[in-house]
Amino acid sequence: MKLFKLHHGIGIERKQRVYILEHEGWDEFVNDDNLAGKIRDVVHALKPVEGGREMILTSLEAPIQSQELWASGVTYKRSKVGRQEESKNAGGGDFYARAYEAERPELFFKSTKHRIVGHGEFVRIRKDSVWNVPEPELTLMITSSASIVGYTIGNDMSSRSIEGENPLYLPQAKTYDGCASLGPCIYVPEGEAPKDILIQMEVARKGAKVFEGSVSFAHMTRTPEKLVSFLYRECTFPHGSLLMTGTGIVPTSDFTLEIGDRIQITIEPIGTLENTVV
Repeated sequence: MKLFKLHHGIGIERKQRVYILEHEGWDEFVNDDNLAGKIRDVVHALKPVEGGREMILTSLEAPIQSQELWASGVTYKRSKVGRQEESKNAGGGDFYARAYEAERPELFFKSTKHRIVGHGEFVRIRKDSVWNVPEPELTLMITSSASIVGYTIGNDMSSRSIEGENPLYLPQAKTYDGCASLGPCIYVPEGEAPKDILIQMEVARKGAKVFEGSVSFAHMTRTPEKLVSFLYRECTFPHGSLLMTGTGIVPTSDFTLEIGDRIQITIEPIGTLENTVV
């Protein structure tokens, strides 16, 4: 099942049928430990909407309202190596190796809704950064009681020249206007979530592919439950939260995003998140 946040309600896709809940509050609806059961109950009382897919596409928003978006670092070996390479001249390389191997994960605040865009909208690169990359990440939808109830696609835009200059500059490299995208929906499994999820990314420039990569979620060194347990240790989230789980796709140092680049991130069964760089 899939939930879509719309301008004036919530779209639901289940068994290739689309339902619309008009004027339904996002925060109250998704913050439910039995979200899958709630969706099944709701659609039984509704009629499918003809042309529902087109209605969703024309009023789609990023699937976040009052939730905070957090992110995880160095959860894949490729990420650890990339962060060590970018910070070696600043003397920070050892920090990332230790974070990769430690029990406590690297977790950091990414953004609220204000700086996040949805599918089809524009992500940004900082004007004071010369090396910028997208980071495709499976993102968890978590309730206020720390239950993982759904999944979406996240793009954790990163200014690698800034974070490589000094690890203490990480907040500036990660948080700025247009620094993240989420969407296109929240995938809510009716049974167990698939374990071996493939994350794929492609970047196109002037119609030509300039980067592509893929990684299996099974290669992540920590479990989603472990990340959530640390996030919720001393933080409360009245409306729930979203947590990016880290990236295993890291472009080499000769690649940087340019204005006009189109980024496509695909994670099935969620779908594809597409954004253009400005």
